[in-house]
Amino acid sequence: MQPVWCRQPTRLPSGDDSSSYIYCISLGGNLLLDDRKTICEILCNGLARQEYRGYDSAGIGIDGDKPGEMLFFKEVGKVAGLRKRIAESNVDTTKTFLSQVSIAHTRWATHGPPSIVNCHPLKSDPKAEFAVVHNGIVTNAAALRLVLQKRGYVFESETDTEAVAILTKYIYDSQPDKRMNFTELIKTVLKELEGSFAFVFKSSHYPNEVVTARRGSPLLIGVKTEKKLKVDFVDVEFAGPEGETKSMDALAPTSPGGLLAPPSAPNLLRTQSRAFMSEDGMPQPIEFFVASDASAIIEHTKRVLYLEDDDIAHIAEGELHIHRLRRNEDGTPQTVQHRTIETLELEIAEIMKGKFDHFMQKEVYEQPESVVNTMRGRVNFDRNVITLGGLRAYLPIIRRGRRIVFCACGTSYHSAIATRAIFEELTEIPVSVELASDFLDRKTPIFRDDVCVFVSQSGETADTILALRYCLERGALCVGVVNTVGSTISRETHCGVHINAGPEIGVASTKAYTSQYIALIMIALQLSEDRISLSERRTQIIEGMHALPSQIKKVLEGDKGLQALANGVLANQRSLLIMGRGYQYATCLEGALKIKEISYMHSEGILAGELKHGPLALIDENMPVIIIMTRDSLYPKVQSAFSQITARKAQPIVVCTEDDDSIPKGCKTIRVPKTVDCLQGLLNIIPLQLLSYHLAVRNGFDVDFPRNLAKSVTTE
Repeated sequence: MQPVWCRQPTRLPSGDDSSSYIYCISLGGNLLLDDRKTICEILCNGLARQEYRGYDSAGIGIDGDKPGEMLFFKEVGKVAGLRKRIAESNVDTTKTFLSQVSIAHTRWATHGPPSIVNCHPLKSDPKAEFAVVHNGIVTNAAALRLVLQKRGYVFESETDTEAVAILTKYIYDSQPDKRMNFTELIKTVLKELEGSFAFVFKSSHYPNEVVTARRGSPLLIGVKTEKKLKVDFVDVEFAGPEGETKSMDALAPTSPGGLLAPPSAPNLLRTQSRAFMSEDGMPQPIEFFVASDASAIIEHTKRVLYLEDDDIAHIAEGELHIHRLRRNEDGTPQTVQHRTIETLELEIAEIMKGKFDHFMQKEVYEQPESVVNTMRGRVNFDRNVITLGGLRAYLPIIRRGRRIVFCACGTSYHSAIATRAIFEELTEIPVSVELASDFLDRKTPIFRDDVCVFVSQSGETADTILALRYCLERGALCVGVVNTVGSTISRETHCGVHINAGPEIGVASTKAYTSQYIALIMIALQLSEDRISLSERRTQIIEGMHALPSQIKKVLEGDKGLQALANGVLANQRSLLIMGRGYQYATCLEGALKIKEISYMHSEGILAGELKHGPLALIDENMPVIIIMTRDSLYPKVQSAFSQITARKAQPIVVCTEDDDSIPKGCKTIRVPKTVDCLQGLLNIIPLQLLSYHLAVRNGFDVDFPRNLAKSVTTE
């Protein structure tokens, strides 16, 4: 069953995101008594499952032997180094806990270089009265630091997060006569912050309690219990006019959205939704796991709830309370009245390497299955019909749009470039493709009759989210194309399509690109289904889609030849040009990006039609060139480009179709099956993915975690 898009009307400012974390919170009596060794292992395993995002340091903070005491372990580099540091310490690993709170974090440096002192968790003072871990960037941290230093507070690190920890202590110290509860304290802190964040706060003043909050950075809470829960939602609380806390259902619904509240049993108090009682109405032991990514907690629980922007969650005594940081000017809540506890479909086996040496290699080889998963339940090959449930209600509006604007970054941008021509052909609507950062820099004019499509693997890409909110403010219809169910883009767009590629761990996107490609083709096909004159063209494309899985397998069979190229003519090269035109221009861009990302070789994708306008100056016998010459209507023009570069002594590697006998003898070739012109780029990119992989392996680079890059680019 395909997930249907559901829009949550959250339109709040976004920001940056610099790191990732997992927290294991076990409260109200554990399912089993955990010892300190088990707790450290849970934290480190969770961090290791998020290393694919490409981080530079890691740290954990666990409960000490005395009440309120915290023990910190930090290390620069991979989580393996953190494990070693913990093992070498003399801490008592046998101590058991009935109730405890522990936090952990992996960092991608933005404020201060990777170092132990800059590593999270960060504390407010030497006694660690408050400890914080943080995803994101606090943009007014410098001003906060200056104010706090003038008041005598001492900073140890260069991070923006330390300013938040010290600000928390400052606010706590400034009210000795009227102590706020933990949630009120954190609300006060958050109101002083600008930027984006996902925080977790722990304090010696509030033992066995934790407060977490988000704005612009992803955050979810996993729930683990022995028995089935009585209700599968948590209702949201808000501060009343006199400060008392109420549940949101105290407000009468003022819109149709109010009718969507989850049904409750007769006489069931809404407060029970926060107590996580079992079906028999009895309290039960419970564990909470707070993380930025479901992969970190999947081995513990599949039951999760996703927090919205400006949500504040407080966990204590086995209960979870969700509050809102802000309300609308008229006093009404800003978002839905509850957070649903969902069941993840992710499996541990899906995020493990299996028989492959690297995640990237595994994901390249998963593409015959991932493209099928993208099409499953959506393409009827007997009747040649496309059905995208998430778009059905909005098709008439999209068809009436005066233009379609694609907005994306990196690989997702290339998937939009790859399918732009087929959108224009099938819909006859003008199409533009925008890099999200440039789109925002230019303050691009957007109108109410525009259709804006936002493409992102993670659904959390900061630039793309900012562009989405920019378009929402201007009344455009916003469509999402993402891989991650429950992500920010999937929640905030009006409608969309999940690409269903499955978890992608390697930083260099491979199967997500081909699944995005297929998803966008399907959107174009469905938009044109009302045009009889294009029925033959649609049938041709759908038949081509049916053959794709077997054709991809055939391309993968040529892996040994690609490895030979990487170890032969391309070995020790410092630069590489990839050229093509038409549908293959996107293939050139994406292939060059893959080679840059993981082999660190300079590579450039060139539009063959622009060869005489500059790039031809680079061509000589020493410049390696890959030219994409698969047969389509532009084949004669690409042959002309081939002649131009060989006349200047280039010895190109030619990507061509299997039956092409016009390639000169002695020319090195990469042969791929022939398919419909608009799908050919999907087959052509796979050899370039494999080539980049073998180049990286040959040079001994970390294929899955290339330097300076992160999987989920949630920074501007």
